[in-house]
Amino acid sequence: MSDRRTEILKAATRVIARRGVRGLRVNELAAEAGVSTSLIYYHFTDRAGILRETLAHISDRADHYTADEEPAPARAESPRADLECVLLRELQDSPDVRENSTAWGELRATAVFEPHLREDLARTTHTWVHDIAELLARADPCGTAPAHAAAAERLTALVEGLSVRWLSGSLPLDHARRLLCGAVEAELARD
Repeated sequence: MSDRRTEILKAATRVIARRGVRGLRVNELAAEAGVSTSLIYYHFTDRAGILRETLAHISDRADHYTADEEPAPARAESPRADLECVLLRELQDSPDVRENSTAWGELRATAVFEPHLREDLARTTHTWVHDIAELLARADPCGTAPAHAAAAERLTALVEGLSVRWLSGSLPLDHARRLLCGAVEAELARD
């Protein structure tokens, strides 16, 4: 991806996190990115294209900050800890995670009213659920694939809900993290 295109996507994420999807104006995005509006239309064709590509950019950023930082042998020792760690990385008090989570929530909410976002959002969510289901399978090798998939749906939905509550100030971050760890424990204790 070109540097200009990446800078536009970073700027779109910032604008969406600050002003919401409805507050995203191409001329303001151009000013935020330090480019012309024509360059934005060259790369993204229209507003729907900007939103679709920003969603993919946000997902890629999340993949980077939730990626495993441990070497492979350390991971094999505690699959449950790996699962918790990946989920808890979505609840970090860092500017990138706050920005990403806020923009993700805005795009998810917008998909209720703008159907063109739904397919891309569903695909991205499915990938996230699948990744968490794989971690659940490692932590609970006796469980079934359908049970892991259902638990992954519950846990990823919980992360999104906890994130919204934390970011909106109605839930302290440390409490959100404890609730998430409790949910992981409950999911792994199911028969």
